[in-house]
Amino acid sequence: MVLVAAVLAAGTIFEKYRGAEWVANNFYGSWWFAVLMGVVAVGAIVAIVQGRMWKRISTLLIHTAIPVILLGGALTTWIGHHGQMTLASGETSSEFIENQTVVQLPFSITLEGFEIVYYPGTHTPMDFVSHISSDGEHYDISMNHIYRRDGYRFYQEDYDEEGHSTLSVSHDPWGIAVTYCGYALLVLGLLGLLISPQGHFRKLMKKAVAIAIILFPIVANATPRTLPKSTASKMGEMYILYKGRICPLQTFAKDFTTKLTGKATYKRLSSEQVLSGFIFYYNDWADFTNQLGKKRQAEGEALVKMLISGHGLKLFPVVDSTGTIGWYAQNDILPMTVSDDEYIFIRKQLSYCQELVIKGDYDNLELVFDKTRLFQEKRAAAVLPSPTKVKAERLYNALTTGRWLAMLAVTLGLLFFAYRLFCTGRGKEMPRVFHRVAVAWVAALTAFLLLIFVLRWMAGGHIPMAGGFDSMNLMAIIIGIIGLALTRRHQMALPVAMLAMGFCMLVSMMSGSNPPVTNLMPVLNSPLLCLHVAVIMMAYALFFFVMIVGIAGLISMNRPILNSQFSTLNLALLYPAVFLLTLGIVIGALWANVSWGNYWTWDPKEVWALITLIVYAVPLHPSLNISRNPRRFSLYCVLAFFSVIVTYFGVNLLLGGVHAYN
Repeated sequence: MVLVAAVLAAGTIFEKYRGAEWVANNFYGSWWFAVLMGVVAVGAIVAIVQGRMWKRISTLLIHTAIPVILLGGALTTWIGHHGQMTLASGETSSEFIENQTVVQLPFSITLEGFEIVYYPGTHTPMDFVSHISSDGEHYDISMNHIYRRDGYRFYQEDYDEEGHSTLSVSHDPWGIAVTYCGYALLVLGLLGLLISPQGHFRKLMKKAVAIAIILFPIVANATPRTLPKSTASKMGEMYILYKGRICPLQTFAKDFTTKLTGKATYKRLSSEQVLSGFIFYYNDWADFTNQLGKKRQAEGEALVKMLISGHGLKLFPVVDSTGTIGWYAQNDILPMTVSDDEYIFIRKQLSYCQELVIKGDYDNLELVFDKTRLFQEKRAAAVLPSPTKVKAERLYNALTTGRWLAMLAVTLGLLFFAYRLFCTGRGKEMPRVFHRVAVAWVAALTAFLLLIFVLRWMAGGHIPMAGGFDSMNLMAIIIGIIGLALTRRHQMALPVAMLAMGFCMLVSMMSGSNPPVTNLMPVLNSPLLCLHVAVIMMAYALFFFVMIVGIAGLISMNRPILNSQFSTLNLALLYPAVFLLTLGIVIGALWANVSWGNYWTWDPKEVWALITLIVYAVPLHPSLNISRNPRRFSLYCVLAFFSVIVTYFGVNLLLGGVHAYN
């Protein structure tokens, strides 16, 4: 298994420099890789016989799952068919192309039409739909909705501007069934290890003792002029088409300010005030971008140029001759269907606002903003987000204002941990008042992050789990819940939770400080995505605790009893962590099969998740004796976390692939 992990890691590196096609043909599809997988399967069978595993059902299921899964993969490769079928509207075909070879279908398919379904009032795709018929049966193939017939499965894969639709075709009657049986055996076996009354995990939980340890702007002489905060806030209530979705202007203002300054506010000015300053007091803000760093300066100049050109604020909905609602900025070319009154209003609205600003007539300016919003609601009522969504998004924008909360969480975690360590060294218990304050802080922070999660869900219309910010926010929530659940029995759980939540929040900012709510890509619109991400994040959170406890074990090497307790706790944590990671990988494979027709594609993220599973499963193998040496086991737990880091960050930042958060 060590050799397998090394080979898989090498495969992801080769893919980085040689490409996915080369690796598929010369690495994962090579004879020597097939031999290696065969050795693994035979090794599992030999282990079953030598270890007489029929006396231990859970262990038997786990080891049986390995050759079954590999057999399923072999059947998929040897007798399965995977190809593409491209059809024009009205065209009928009974064949598809596999590796430049024509394969005949036992039936024919007719493409009656193809359409792109957009998010209401935008040109952002929500789904891609092929309307097909076969022997009088009509069906719609779209993302995550496939057509099945006679063992063949058809997936929506691609399209072109001429209306041709490309369907992915899969015929794998044996490989999928066998692989799924292997998945079921593996999950059931790991679950059996967790719930068996006589199992090692239950014995560990009875004596586990938890403890953890871890060691470890823009300046200007004067503030430029802008609108009063209340007036700017009123401006932010208008709607705008931004990044393919209709949202409050406040969202655009927040993103605009964040990209310029690195945070959502500037010198106590709200994001709406910063945006209004550039719109109405441009001369005061003209030299603003000169104070920025080179990279941010280039981004800032592009944003400002787009804004002052009159093409950046798409505030005005207009219905064209086809009945489609389009959103236009002041200087955009308007459709011929626009009435004279609408034309004058669109062309003159911002100019009139500028006149009111010069006069200082902010009351009438707010009335203009209100009338503009009423104009938007009248012309685009059918496509505007609901009032609940708007309120949720505005509250989310107001609550997410920068990195200060993450920094505070890290700082409090370090201070609280240091004091807890001091008390432990003195052989004293921490005062209850400090413990209660820590509990209140972790509970409040968890509740706040949960509120952010819910608000992004409400505003976006989908569960927020599809990006780096969302996944790290979810991990912070899970860590907070785990920390609170363990605090009564394990006092060091709280400082670890506080510190880990802070780090998760800081890492989430690497994906974009205060990211705006966005529409969901069509392929991600699946409930399996939510389940897959949630389970994987819970596993990663437990692995983080394992790493922290491992550090504590290394530092306490001169105290054998305490070091032994750390090892016991880590071994107890590994069982549910490995189970959750396995379950998350299986759910991801099921989702991939539903969406793309392939349950495993050797993508770098998939490969490194498998490597991580192998790395953390090693200490659970009793014959290796790793967990019986506390010092060696603690070191292993610390080093093993490197695989998690590569899986989550290395793939995203260095290796790429379809799973990378770009």
